[in-house]
Amino acid sequence: MEKYDLVVAGAGGGLVGAIKAAHLGAKVLLIDASPDFLNTCNTSMTSGMFPASGSRWQSEQGIVDSAEIFTKDIMKKTKNSADAVATKALTDVSVEVFEWMADCLDVPWELVTDFHYPGHSVDRCLSVPGRMGQLVLGPIWKAASEKKLFDFRESTRLVDVVIKDGRVVAAVVEKADGSQEEIATDNVLMATNGYGANPKLLAEHNEEVSYIYYHGSRYSKGEALLIGIKHGAAYGFLDAYQGHAAISSHAKTLVGWTTIMQGGFIVNTGGERFGDESAGYSEYAAILNEQKGNTGWIIIDKGIHQGSLLFKEYEYTAASGAIVWADTIEELAAAISVPVDKLTAEIVNAAAVNAGSAVDHLGRKVFEKALQSPFGAIKVRPALFHTQGGLMVNGDAQVLKEDGAAISGLYAAGGAAVGISGHGSDGYLAGNGLLPAFGFSYLAAKSVAAQLVH
Repeated sequence: MEKYDLVVAGAGGGLVGAIKAAHLGAKVLLIDASPDFLNTCNTSMTSGMFPASGSRWQSEQGIVDSAEIFTKDIMKKTKNSADAVATKALTDVSVEVFEWMADCLDVPWELVTDFHYPGHSVDRCLSVPGRMGQLVLGPIWKAASEKKLFDFRESTRLVDVVIKDGRVVAAVVEKADGSQEEIATDNVLMATNGYGANPKLLAEHNEEVSYIYYHGSRYSKGEALLIGIKHGAAYGFLDAYQGHAAISSHAKTLVGWTTIMQGGFIVNTGGERFGDESAGYSEYAAILNEQKGNTGWIIIDKGIHQGSLLFKEYEYTAASGAIVWADTIEELAAAISVPVDKLTAEIVNAAAVNAGSAVDHLGRKVFEKALQSPFGAIKVRPALFHTQGGLMVNGDAQVLKEDGAAISGLYAAGGAAVGISGHGSDGYLAGNGLLPAFGFSYLAAKSVAAQLVH
């Protein structure tokens, strides 16, 4: 029977773990439940924001940052509820993993300086041209597969691990035809995301979003969580999630919060704003969901539109015909069937706040610009992107038992592991999903490699 040093389940963030482990001399098998993971995994569906504190890209811009500053930002956003071990491990490794991806995987990182998500005290998020997770994974996968760094099986899901004498000895996988196989290995990395596609688990642990439109991988069924629990693993923060209040009702694509951060705002079907949009897109999902019809309209202008085209998903949204354009407020109100007086009042108010002549009654401090004709509107609905809590891990991404001891050879990353968003949705920072996915996978790979005896 062929034996692997490491079996990685989940080819999103897990891809980075597979590559790193292979570079360090491990014999690796990467599996994914999807036959098309580059288009269906949660990582591919993101806007590709990866936070790295104290990076060389920040230094080039004269930005002072550190793991300590990043940690303070996380703790402030989560009201000191984020898991301290996970937070330290990920903030400490963030620079290393993304600089390694640039130097060894040729990822063309750029520092994002035109999108300021609430909670990050400095610009620290990296992305690639087009700002989409798929554009990060695609070139990495192509290079890794061409070099045959590891074995790969698609349409293959992890259903269990075999543990003997306290350590992993095999991974149990299920193939597309339903048959199961035990694969001999000393280590398993579960990077299969969370449980967003499992209605039963959502209803049990996260009822708040159990009925919101799910905009994530249909393969995120919580299998890693259930496997871990079966083997006595501790878990936490299962109520944590990343929501989003800007999914196009027309195209089911990500409109993106760059529309808001450039001066746009959201009105309900009555033409009125209903909250401080600058609080963040994750927490605003639940706020939007409380509105009539669970829908709203993002109001923008051509300037915001042009600035948002930097994001590939917004480009897809625009190309779909989801944007309603009008030369006047009256025409826009009629086109989207909202009261013209209400919509006019909101546009006038935003302009006044922008000019410093008024204070927003909903608490928004800044409207980055006053909207100018022609005006645009995009119908949006709230969505659940992915859950953020999961199995408790140590600083090496090893899964922990309830007594705090590590389960030898069992690792978790991304939505399968405890995250750094605290509880609920309002602790989310841009990149809080991707950093645990890539960071914990990278740490797991290093831990596995350190134990190799060849």
